[in-house]
Amino acid sequence: MLVIIRGGGDIATGIALRLYRSGMAVVICETPAPTSIRRTVCFSEAVRQGTAEVEGVAARLTDLGGVPGLLGQGVIPVLADPAGDCIGPLSPDVVVDAILAKRNLGTHMGLAPIVVAAGPGFTAGVDCHAVVETMRGHYLGRVIYDGSAQPNTNIPGLIGGYAGERVLRAPADGIFRGVRRIGDQVSCGDVAGYVGDVPMACTIGGTLRGLLADGIAVTRGFKCGDVDPRCSPAHCLCASDKALAIGGGVLEAILHLRGGKAF
Repeated sequence: MLVIIRGGGDIATGIALRLYRSGMAVVICETPAPTSIRRTVCFSEAVRQGTAEVEGVAARLTDLGGVPGLLGQGVIPVLADPAGDCIGPLSPDVVVDAILAKRNLGTHMGLAPIVVAAGPGFTAGVDCHAVVETMRGHYLGRVIYDGSAQPNTNIPGLIGGYAGERVLRAPADGIFRGVRRIGDQVSCGDVAGYVGDVPMACTIGGTLRGLLADGIAVTRGFKCGDVDPRCSPAHCLCASDKALAIGGGVLEAILHLRGGKAF
């Protein structure tokens, strides 16, 4: 079974891991300039670095012609293809929208026999066959076959007793530059990066779990980092509980829509 995932961030990567380990062939479409925060667990890093590896699974940047060869090697192909132009030529069995834009950027049920979308902005039965809930809480990872996910609240989920405080946002418009590394231990007030000459300080202590890549143009309030108050550097090197829960929901949706047949 061939699955194309639109998006290569941490949630999309968790989905890719679930599907890949279930025996499906996975291809990822990303933008030419990814803005992923949890870069150590994002296949989108293949766009910037040429290759990426998460939990022992390898991904590599390629073009359309290189997809079959990489799939044959057990490597996840990553294409700089935000519009999903490869979907037509590759004729996948499944398309998964994991861009998490909180709105539909062109996904529709005609793209593949099975189309699954993650998060708000989609309605099952209208622009996709199933939606998977992405909001932390009782319904995280639940598959919706009629209707939509919960609306976006713009409030990050609670981790270690903190919600919005753990997110680092750009203090101004400009070009981002980090001065700490993912996995570093930080305290409240520590500067994790700069936008131009304006410092971006941590508002809680913990492990710097995510940080935007250098050189990206941002606007004030843009998400540039993430501090995990649980203080476990190991969390920086593996997919999150949320990503895997959503990945499990996508896997369930695919098998359900195929009548329980994995291949």
